[in-house]
Amino acid sequence: MSARKTRVAVVFGGRSTEHTISCVSAGSVLANLDPDRFEVVPIGITPEGGWVLGDSDPAALAIRGRELPSVSDGKALVLAGDPTLRELVSVEPGAEALGGVDVVFPVLHGAFGEDGTIQGLLEMAGIPYVGAGVLASAVAMDKEYAKKLLAAEGLPVGRYAALRRGRSTLDDEDRERLGLPVFVKPARAGSSIGISKVTDWAGLDAAIALARRTDPKVLVEAAVVGREVECGVLEFPDGRVEASLPAEIRVLSEDADAWYDFETKYLGEEAELDIPAKLDDVVTERLQALAVRAFEALDCQGLARVDFFVGEDGTPTINEVNTMPGFTSTSAYPKMWQVTGVDYRTLVTTLVDTALARGTGLR
Repeated sequence: MSARKTRVAVVFGGRSTEHTISCVSAGSVLANLDPDRFEVVPIGITPEGGWVLGDSDPAALAIRGRELPSVSDGKALVLAGDPTLRELVSVEPGAEALGGVDVVFPVLHGAFGEDGTIQGLLEMAGIPYVGAGVLASAVAMDKEYAKKLLAAEGLPVGRYAALRRGRSTLDDEDRERLGLPVFVKPARAGSSIGISKVTDWAGLDAAIALARRTDPKVLVEAAVVGREVECGVLEFPDGRVEASLPAEIRVLSEDADAWYDFETKYLGEEAELDIPAKLDDVVTERLQALAVRAFEALDCQGLARVDFFVGEDGTPTINEVNTMPGFTSTSAYPKMWQVTGVDYRTLVTTLVDTALARGTGLR
């Protein structure tokens, strides 16, 4: 009699502005979970917050041309309407969530998923899950506090100012301190959504208004001159934490002000990834060591992608830490690990095994 397969709930979509990218990431994860080991339960969350049983066909979550997939009640069975599905997910307040599964892979990007919210729900339900816990998820999602903790651990971060609700713009002192250009971004979002590059202070207020469509708290960061380099971090079931070979993002544009925005990341052909990045061994090893230190400084678990700027002299600056990086076919995180020697299927298997080994509770 064969052993029961591990039941993995892949949760995707969600209420954040990164809903569609989460769907694409989930499609890649679904395609690479080993069917001999895992029984997969795909669960989508609509932009309105409804939980639905999703399509297990990864092709349904692929980008078609320039059309991005999303979760809607019309594409799946609404769980609340089918009593046979209530054992999988319950949306009743205080009821058991995601009962009947062994582990959850929350492929959720941004607010209401990558920020500690679903992690808290799963902790209360006692269900193991892939990735960072409540604290690390919340801190890494909030770029202001992530920078504060990284700096407190002696790690290199760039100059920035935080504009909370009620503070409409930068004062003269901050403008002098930061200089131009600056990047204006939502403090708690990702996938380059709501971000603007400002090269003239006359454009600052419009950039702040755009960022505030996503988050009332806005970060204004001094531009760092350097190459954009990313490094993956992976925790193994035995507790080891290792860094991948780094990747460099190169934006292919004749426009001097071009940068790695949403269009370039997911819908265009104006960027390339060099994996491994063309760096000397000393710089590569330093980035890998800093990536692991950043992972530990924020008390991360499971996985993370640490993004750097690397100056001409090899000096690194940490831009941010992502606790649930993209898993799309073009995403750097799985590609970096593939070049490092961990193929996509082994990567997602390792993440699930690590989650099961760790369990829930205090970390």
